[in-house]
Amino acid sequence: MPATGKLIGSGRTADVYEIDEAWVLRRNREDWGDAAAEGAVMEHVRAYGYPVPRVRPGDSRTELFMERLSGPTMVEAIVAGAIDTVQAGTVLASLLRQLHAVPGRRPGTRVLHLDLHPENVLLTPDGPRVIDWATAEDGDPGLDWGLSAIILAQVAVDDDQPVAGPARALLVSLLADPSGLTGEGLAEARRRRAVNPTMSAREVELLGVAEELVRSVALLP
Repeated sequence: MPATGKLIGSGRTADVYEIDEAWVLRRNREDWGDAAAEGAVMEHVRAYGYPVPRVRPGDSRTELFMERLSGPTMVEAIVAGAIDTVQAGTVLASLLRQLHAVPGRRPGTRVLHLDLHPENVLLTPDGPRVIDWATAEDGDPGLDWGLSAIILAQVAVDDDQPVAGPARALLVSLLADPSGLTGEGLAEARRRRAVNPTMSAREVELLGVAEELVRSVALLP
């Protein structure tokens, strides 16, 4: 196990530690995910010019070294007033379109992130960078749009969330241009969220009304 510095970030499944000025170590908890596979997909999309951090493998399947980036997450930038929700939705939509131009590693597919939301976008001085590729796979882009939309909608319909209003506005902006969302992709996105082990009971309860909100915004039947 490599020596690490202080803990500088934590998510639902992993912690990020300082290594030096150029690198951080992302370490999965409880044997979650496959860091080597995650690093491979990041290098694949980076080879096509997609904005991700540089990576190198760690000493185990739960560890991945990543380029150290500066800048707030998109959520932090929205809260600070550095970017408005319309701009944020436009950036997310652009990142999804750019990603889906990258060929998948299976014929006829595209690379999907499957967790592309404002907490997984860092706004660096050189532009946005997309992180947390643990759920990435090859498939149909409609599913990626569906997951991004329903993740935002779950926040938007939760009255206990102080950012519910901004999340709703961001969702409207995401789906405005027009999006690549499909009814099939949204239905599969809801199914996957329902069985996601990181979801709280409250988040699962909100999936029905969240899907209804996405369908109303996207004018899906």
